[in-house]
Amino acid sequence: MEYSIQELARLSGVTTRTLRWYDQIGLLKPGRVAENGYRRYGPAQVDRLQDILYYRALGVELAQIRACLDDPDFDRLTALRGHLARLEGERARLDGLIRSVTDTIHAEERNEIMRDEQKFEVFKRQAVERNEALYGREVREKYGDAQMDEANAAVMGLTQEQYRTWTGLGEEIRAGLERAVSEKLSPEGEEGRRIAALHRRWLTLTGSRYDPEKHRGLAALYTEDPRFTAYYDRRVPGCAQFLRAAVERWAESL
Repeated sequence: MEYSIQELARLSGVTTRTLRWYDQIGLLKPGRVAENGYRRYGPAQVDRLQDILYYRALGVELAQIRACLDDPDFDRLTALRGHLARLEGERARLDGLIRSVTDTIHAEERNEIMRDEQKFEVFKRQAVERNEALYGREVREKYGDAQMDEANAAVMGLTQEQYRTWTGLGEEIRAGLERAVSEKLSPEGEEGRRIAALHRRWLTLTGSRYDPEKHRGLAALYTEDPRFTAYYDRRVPGCAQFLRAAVERWAESL
């Protein structure tokens, strides 16, 4: 079955202006152009538009979406499973927030005092559930169940101050990556070393022993798995590659 641009717009909820823009930037070309010059979209284009909208819903930039979809190794089923994992993680995050807000309201209504640990429990648990949903399978296959379980337990055991430091380091790493890539710095330079050192501190804040080989292995996943890549590259493409290169260069000397 084929659709005109107006029909595809009605079907998908995407405007015709957006579809024309996707055509212009090479993200979604029509299956063919009729003799009258009208765009016609077939099943392959419908599926690709669905994939585009999944990625957009997850906050992935258009350039990164095109790179993923045009990659010869792109596997749609694997990508869909990744989308599902991220969406389930987001649902778990929202469910946890709803429970936390509800508990806080009840405590306020009863003039009860919530323990400080209880106030931050939901955020730590969400971090564990999000990482498990997104990356658990790959990490468990590569490093074993014990490694992942220990990492999860370590996060849950963070104090309030340690948790703030841990999340702050994550934001500092991403901001540093975006600045370094935007300024076209080299991962082999001083900024690359600084970011790699921050990443090591982020990894070991929970008390785990530092292993340069595992550090490099984790960094490799950042470019091999599109979910990792999408996280680091969501604002500035190239951040995941920069981090991998920086870790590969500096891991042994950190």
